[in-house]
Amino acid sequence: MATRRARSHPVLPPADDTAVAVADRLHSAAIHLLRSLRREDVRTGLTAPRLSALSVVVFGGPRTLGELAAAEQVRPPTMTRLVAALEAQGLVARDPDPTDGRVVRVRATAKGQRLLAAGRARRVATLAAQVDALTPEERETLARAADLVEAMLRAPTND
Repeated sequence: MATRRARSHPVLPPADDTAVAVADRLHSAAIHLLRSLRREDVRTGLTAPRLSALSVVVFGGPRTLGELAAAEQVRPPTMTRLVAALEAQGLVARDPDPTDGRVVRVRATAKGQRLLAAGRARRVATLAAQVDALTPEERETLARAADLVEAMLRAPTND
């Protein structure tokens, strides 16, 4: 019988580097949180790549196929297929760019917006039930932590 190998983290700087230790814990927690909430996404009937592409246009507004491909880190032909599938389901539409008729912009339809809003509501309800189980002090701490994460995401990066 095969034995299970313990999961190991990549080699990290020494443990006394508090920022790295906190970042590592936050990274792991964020991944596990998102994975647990994505279980609700099965009810949308969409694959994860389709749901992700739809999310970009629902929350970010109309995009060209190239912009969508870049945002989703896929090749343009892959995005073309994803958009075609979403369009066939009535979740997105393609419109000519108002300033350049050669360019096509992909936008979410009302049906696509409703589907994503319902999915988000299910994920938020699932998370709210977990937050509700915390003490008032823990909820306040979590709210402050969420504020800090949002502030970090707004801060300029050195990219």
